[in-house]
Amino acid sequence: MESARSTGARGRGKRVEGPPQLVYDDDCGFCTWCAAFAAERGTFDLVGFSELSPAQRRRLPDDYESCAHLLTADAVYSCGEAIEETLARVETPSRVLAAAFRRLPGAEAVREPLYREVADRRGLFGRIVSREPPVRDDD
Repeated sequence: MESARSTGARGRGKRVEGPPQLVYDDDCGFCTWCAAFAAERGTFDLVGFSELSPAQRRRLPDDYESCAHLLTADAVYSCGEAIEETLARVETPSRVLAAAFRRLPGAEAVREPLYREVADRRGLFGRIVSREPPVRDDD
């Protein structure tokens, strides 16, 4: 899988009404666990890649399947930036860690490589924490 770049917080297409939408790989047990972790501790609508509406898809980068995204009313956060923004919105100590991370010099330069290190090892992390992906529920 080619490394995705952060698209940065940008608005594209139709505004999202309601809670932010966390877009994730719903055929990955680790990704599903991470999305559920966020939803259980914050206010997010979970949207798997297989469930994207045409309007949601238009807001995402062409290589959207290479990482997670957070769609808000006025922005699209992708890859490491999406996870950072998600962690900043959950009701756990990770909110404080996300705020501290943002204040570190060079945090943006570290964020995407760190995201890619974890994303490229989803299988390994999935042995530690995982949840049955919704796509596989139908199997």
